[in-house]
Amino acid sequence: MDLGLHYFTFTHPEWETTLAEKLTETAKIADQGGVDLFTVMDHWFQMEQAGGPFEPMLEGYTTLGYLAGITDNVRLSLLVTGVTYRHPGLLAKTVTTLDQLSGGRALLGIGAAWYEREHQGLGVPYPPTAERFERLEETLEICRQMWSDDDGAYEGKHYQLAETISLPQPVNGTVPVLIGGGGEKKTLRLVAKHGQGCNLFGAPGDEALETVRHKLEVLRGHCDDLGTDYDAIEKTMLYQGPTIEDPDAFLKDMEAYAALGITLVGLMPTPYVDPVPWATTVVDLVPRLKAI
Repeated sequence: MDLGLHYFTFTHPEWETTLAEKLTETAKIADQGGVDLFTVMDHWFQMEQAGGPFEPMLEGYTTLGYLAGITDNVRLSLLVTGVTYRHPGLLAKTVTTLDQLSGGRALLGIGAAWYEREHQGLGVPYPPTAERFERLEETLEICRQMWSDDDGAYEGKHYQLAETISLPQPVNGTVPVLIGGGGEKKTLRLVAKHGQGCNLFGAPGDEALETVRHKLEVLRGHCDDLGTDYDAIEKTMLYQGPTIEDPDAFLKDMEAYAALGITLVGLMPTPYVDPVPWATTVVDLVPRLKAI
């Protein structure tokens, strides 16, 4: 199993003067310590459950561009891009730029968006849920067309592009797509239809384990319906539970999740504490995780 580090909070002691320093040092520890994927959120306001809008938050793709320049190995992604935040043609160019400048390390993590307060706060349209999912599917189609030899028009219900020209192309010809969320009717079907990865939520205990098992069974059903190779989809999760406090218990949990097919677990630093010593301790788990 691989390790991901989800840097979802910029709130730590003395963040007003050390925010860039702590982010830089944490990313370098992850990059040199065998972490496979480094992610940040795509929000303009911090989430309510993590302190709310008056906590610090950096713009996601600017942050990833910076991280591309200070790392060499780790894959880079937002977890996840809000489909409402950027026009899909411009999003494809942004992700392609990240991929080029990182040497092919970009991942397009994307979802239907949900944080209404930040949309209203900054004057960004917030369509109803059904429309956001329609826009998500059209965005995935546009990105795939721009990462192909087809530079012609795209005509969708919500987006119309006269030309889908995008040069240079991604380093490996395309950028893998990870779709976040566990919605069974829409989200997991989009994973089966358009995605190369999914992201679910895990935690200690049998109930959380059974939820992930069920979500993966639903995903397999969609893959069977659409003729998609279920085994080719990267199955990742964010783990919401103690890790460094009891590493043996955490690794035992990971054995159970790996048996379900989870191949990467993302861990998050605790808000209001220094992320650097946390990351230093977390990377010590990499060899034991890879042995699972």
